[in-house]
Amino acid sequence: MERAGLRFLGRRVTGEDLTMIQEIVTSCVGLTRMELASTVCELLGWRRRSRSLKARECREFLEKLEERGLLQLPAKRAGRPMGRRTEVPVTEGGNAGAVIQGRAHDVGRLKLELVRSDEARRLFRELVGRYHYLGHAVPFGAHLRYLIYAERPQRNVVAWRIAVRDEWIGWDEDTRVRNLQHIVNNSRFLVLPWVEVKNLASRILSEAARQIVVDWKQYYGVEPLLAETLVDPRRYRGTCYRAANWIDVGFTSGLGRQDRRRSGGEVAPKTVLIYPLAADAAERLRES
Repeated sequence: MERAGLRFLGRRVTGEDLTMIQEIVTSCVGLTRMELASTVCELLGWRRRSRSLKARECREFLEKLEERGLLQLPAKRAGRPMGRRTEVPVTEGGNAGAVIQGRAHDVGRLKLELVRSDEARRLFRELVGRYHYLGHAVPFGAHLRYLIYAERPQRNVVAWRIAVRDEWIGWDEDTRVRNLQHIVNNSRFLVLPWVEVKNLASRILSEAARQIVVDWKQYYGVEPLLAETLVDPRRYRGTCYRAANWIDVGFTSGLGRQDRRRSGGEVAPKTVLIYPLAADAAERLRES
């Protein structure tokens, strides 16, 4: 089909843009149409003046590309809007367990299991919804979720993590658009409240940083170079991140989509902590 003359909301879509869109749709297996649209918007910088993603318009644009035979989208399916709070199940499996105490080496080997099955997704949603102060929300764009198990005293879920791509780096706009896909954002991390094991959180973060490089490449065909997280300084100091050698680079401006609480998208400033996933991460992220 003819590729010339493609435009998104008046903006010319180049051949390079189209190739990236096609690669995202082909490689991000399992994402919904809206999740694909959000991912495309993140990578191509398709945002409103408020900095929110033009995801809904992008989904319609992707469907037009499909009509022209330029790509094939997943079948339409019912789903909850991204970023919205979801109904949290309450089951016996999500109830508080016996208190686990000791030091990190006492729990034996840790196993990070990707959330894939319906049963694991329900457990993840329940644990995050019941025990994380931000609750559970449908994530934006490409993401991986983990249930983290400790080997001793018996196999138990002790924590969970969501990896979602977001923006952080001091680069020019063109380079940001090209390289944003190499940053992953940790939007939820919590050790279950009945797990009182010293240094366990920092150990989990260290192992997760290694695992995410492998899994992200496998699932999305992209090498992550930098991990970031936002910590609410009114509640936490980010001690476990610092112990795992994450770097404090300052605060957000108080404007953003993540965990918004007030109209206009304003949120309380958050501490920004980053962790290079490659020795030369900063240099490679600045490459054009």
